[in-house]
Amino acid sequence: MPKGPRHLPTLDYVSIVASLYKDRRAMLVGMAATIIGVLMAAIKTDALVLYVVALAFVVSTALRYYNMLAFEENPPAPDDRAAALFWERKQMIQGTVSASIYGGWCFVSLVLVDDPFAELVAISVTIAAMIGIATRNFGIDRIVASQSLAIAIPLALGLVLVGDGYHMALAALLVPLVISFRFLAADVRGLLLSQVHERTVASRLAVQLDTALETMQHGLCMLDENGVIALANDRAQQTFAGIAEGAWVGRSFSDLLEDAIGKRALPETTADRLNRMIIQQTGGKIVMKLSGDYHCEVTISSRGDRTVLLFENVTARIRAQERINFMARYDGLTGLPNRAYFTEQVEAELASRERVGRDEPVLLAIVDIDDFKHVNDTFGHLAGDRVLSETAVRIQSVMNRHSRLARLGGDEFVVYRAQDTDGDAVRAEAEAILSVLQRPFEVGGETVELRASIGFVTNLEPKTALDDLITRADLALYSAKARGKGQYQAFVEEMDSEFRYRQRLKSDLAIAIAEDQLKLVYQPLVDRATRKVAGCEALTRWTHPELGPIPPDVFIGLAEETGLISQMTRWVLKTATSECVNWPAPISVAVNVSARDLRGEELAMHVSEALRASGLAAGRLEIEVTETALIEDREGAAARLESLAEKGIGIALDDFGTGYSSLSYLDGMPFSKLKIDRSFIADITTSERSRKLMTNVARLGRDLDLVLVAEGVETEDQLEIIARDTGIDQIQGFLFSMPLPAIETRALIARMNRSSARPARGKTRRPALVAK
Repeated sequence: MPKGPRHLPTLDYVSIVASLYKDRRAMLVGMAATIIGVLMAAIKTDALVLYVVALAFVVSTALRYYNMLAFEENPPAPDDRAAALFWERKQMIQGTVSASIYGGWCFVSLVLVDDPFAELVAISVTIAAMIGIATRNFGIDRIVASQSLAIAIPLALGLVLVGDGYHMALAALLVPLVISFRFLAADVRGLLLSQVHERTVASRLAVQLDTALETMQHGLCMLDENGVIALANDRAQQTFAGIAEGAWVGRSFSDLLEDAIGKRALPETTADRLNRMIIQQTGGKIVMKLSGDYHCEVTISSRGDRTVLLFENVTARIRAQERINFMARYDGLTGLPNRAYFTEQVEAELASRERVGRDEPVLLAIVDIDDFKHVNDTFGHLAGDRVLSETAVRIQSVMNRHSRLARLGGDEFVVYRAQDTDGDAVRAEAEAILSVLQRPFEVGGETVELRASIGFVTNLEPKTALDDLITRADLALYSAKARGKGQYQAFVEEMDSEFRYRQRLKSDLAIAIAEDQLKLVYQPLVDRATRKVAGCEALTRWTHPELGPIPPDVFIGLAEETGLISQMTRWVLKTATSECVNWPAPISVAVNVSARDLRGEELAMHVSEALRASGLAAGRLEIEVTETALIEDREGAAARLESLAEKGIGIALDDFGTGYSSLSYLDGMPFSKLKIDRSFIADITTSERSRKLMTNVARLGRDLDLVLVAEGVETEDQLEIIARDTGIDQIQGFLFSMPLPAIETRALIARMNRSSARPARGKTRRPALVAK
C-alpha cells in the first residue's frame, strides 16, 4: 500500500493537501444531486427519517463549503508542513462526517423505509459518492480509507439485515470495491506527484536557463532546423544593435546577416562563410567585424537539427593582439619597421629572388646621424626622441618610391630596395636624404644643426645574405665618417678585404675559443697608501696563429656580434678564478662582462660555476661593467648585478665618465667600486681644470662610499697629485705594471706585497716597470 503523508517531501505533501480543497463548485453540484435524491425518496415514501438525512446533508455541505473558502483565503506556504497537516485534519473530519451520512442514508433506506426506489436511489448515489471520495481525496490514503469505511460499514450492515443471500453477497462485494478505490486513489496520487515533480523541475530549469541566458557574458542564439531563431538572449541582440532591430525570435538568421550586409556593417564574404558553416553544421569559429571597430567571435555548434551560435565580444583582445603585433614589428618611437621585422621582410624577399633567379641588384643603405649623442647630452633624451621621429619623417619624404625604410636602433636607419638601383638613382636618393637632414631641427625652442652619414652597397650576387649586406654597408658608413662625416660612401671592393678579414676572424675566433687558444693577462690594482697589490684585472688576449696578435677591441666586438661573448666570459671567469686562488688573500680578480652577458640569464650560473670549481671566495671576485653595457636593459642589468652583489661579489663601474648617464647609474646599481677613466687623469699635471674635475669626481665617489680606482696612471707626478687632492684608493696603470701573464703576475704580487712599509720615492723618480 502507499506510504503515509509523513514519508512525502514537504512540497509534495502541501500540493496534495491543496488538491483536497480544489473546485468547490463540483462539490456543491454533487451534494445538490445527493440532497435532491434524498428528498425524492422522502416525498415518495413520506418517511420522516429521510427528511432528517436531507437536512444533515445540507448542514454538512455548508460546513465543507465554508471550510474550502477559508482554505483559499489562507493557504499553507509550500514549505509549511504544519499548516498543511492542520487543513488535512479538518478535511478528514468533515469528509468522514459527510461519508457517515451517506452510510446512514443507505442503512435507513434498507432497514427502516423498506422501499425499492428509496433503496435504489440511496445505494446508487452513495456508490457514486464513493467514487468521488477516491478521486477527490486520492492524495491522502487515510482519508480515502476512513471515508470509504464510513460509507461501507453502515451500507453492508443494512444489506445483511435485509436477510436474503443476494443482499448478503452484495454486502461481501463491498470489500473488494473499497480496496479497488484505494488502489485507484494511489494511481491518481502517483500521477499527480509525477506531474508536480515534472512541473517543478521544468520550472526550475526554466528559471536557471533564463538566469544563465541573462547573466552570461556572451550572446547566445539557437536556430531550428530551418535556420529560424528559436531562442536568443539580450547580449546576442546587442551584437547587431542598430543593424537588425526588433525581436529576433521567429526571424531567419540569414535575414539578420542580409541586414548587416545591406548596411555595410558586415563583409559579404564573412556572412557567406558563416552561413555555410550553419547550413553544413560543420561547427567552428569565425571572427566578424561589425560597425567600425567592433569585433565579435562567433562559435557555431550543432546537435541534431539545432544550431547554437555563441557571440563573444573580442574587440579588446583583437586590439591588444594588434598592439602586440605592432610592438613586435614596429619601432614605438618612429612607427617604422624595427630591425627584427625588417630582417624578416628582406630575408623573405632575398629568398624569393634566389628561387626565381632574379639578378637585378639590390640596394641597402645605412643612415647614421652624426654626433647624435650631443643632442641627448645637451637637451635630454626626450629631445633626442623628437629628433629621431622627425628624421624618420624627413627621410620618408624624399626617399625613392620603391625604398623600404626601417630603424635599426639608436640613431641608425636602413634603406632597402630591389628596383631602380642604378648608380644615378642611388646617388640621387643619398643626396636628397643628406640634404633634407641638413635642415635645422627645432629642439626645446632652440635650433640644432645636424648632419648625417650614409654607407650603402649595391649587390648583384644571386645568393646574398642580409647580414653581409649590412656588414658591407657598415664598412662604407665607417669610411664616410672617416672622411669627415656628412657624406655618403658606396661599398667598394677595396673595403672587401676588411670585410673578408672580419669574416675570417669570426670563424677563427670560434675555433680559438673551442681550442683554448685565448690567453689571460693581469694588470694589478695597487693600493695607493701601502703600494701593495689589492687586486688584478683579467684581460683577454688572442694571438692568431697566422695573423699575429689581434687587438682586443676587434675580437671582443666580433665576439659580441656573433654571440660568442658568453662562451668567452665563461672561460675568463673559470680561468681567472682558478688563478686568483694562487694569490694571497684578500687579493681579488676583476672580470669584465659585456652588454650581451647582462641581457642573458647565464651570467649568474657561470659565476657560481667558476667559484665552485676554483674554490675562490665570492668576496675575492669582482665583476666590471661599463656604462654603455647598461644602456639597453637597465632594469634587467640592475637585477642581475644585484643578485651577484647579494652573494658578496664586488661590482665595479669601469671607464666612469665616458657614458651617457653616469650619475643615474650610480644611484640605481649595486656598485662597490668606481674606476675613473684615464681621460680624467691624462692632463691633471698640466691642466687646472682637469685636476678640479678629477677631484670632484673622486669626492662624489667617496660620498657614495665607493672604492675609487684611477685608471691610466703613468707618472709619479700624476700619482702625487692624486694622493694630495683626491684620496683615491687604488691605482691602475703602467706606473706600476703593464698587463702580465699569470706567472709574472704572481712574481709581481710577491715582490710588491713582501714588505708592509711604503717605499720612499722622490717626486720625479719613476719605479721600475715590470714588463715582459
